[in-house]
Amino acid sequence: MKVENGDRVGVRYTGRLDNGEVFDTNAEGSEPLEFRVGSGQVIPGFDSAVLGLGKGDSITVRIPPEDAYGARDERLVTKIDRALFEGGEISVGQHLDLEDEGGNVYHADVVSFDEGTVTVDLNHHLAGQALTFDIKVEAIARE
Repeated sequence: MKVENGDRVGVRYTGRLDNGEVFDTNAEGSEPLEFRVGSGQVIPGFDSAVLGLGKGDSITVRIPPEDAYGARDERLVTKIDRALFEGGEISVGQHLDLEDEGGNVYHADVVSFDEGTVTVDLNHHLAGQALTFDIKVEAIARE
């Protein structure tokens, strides 16, 4: 059986940046990643990479930014009023979950801060980067 859209798959993977740095893996000591192919549970390039593979098949694929986390958008680097942090500790590189009036939560990284403002980056931390994955299909289930 070969992987088709709608199949539930279990995979082992290692993700690397172009400089060779491993940013994520479940190759050892973890359960396989399970997802339904074509459902949007993983980045588009990862979804596409497993199509047509069989159980036990492996592939190495380089996924361009547009099929991963997208291009960086400098409009998503913005300043917010430091008073909103109500005296909380702030540090460069800190990860924040920010909530708007509608209850939507946004993940942000602190880029810089001063007495009055905090500059945050709302881009995904892998935005703008090509990602290389070693993927091995461990299971395929069709309903």
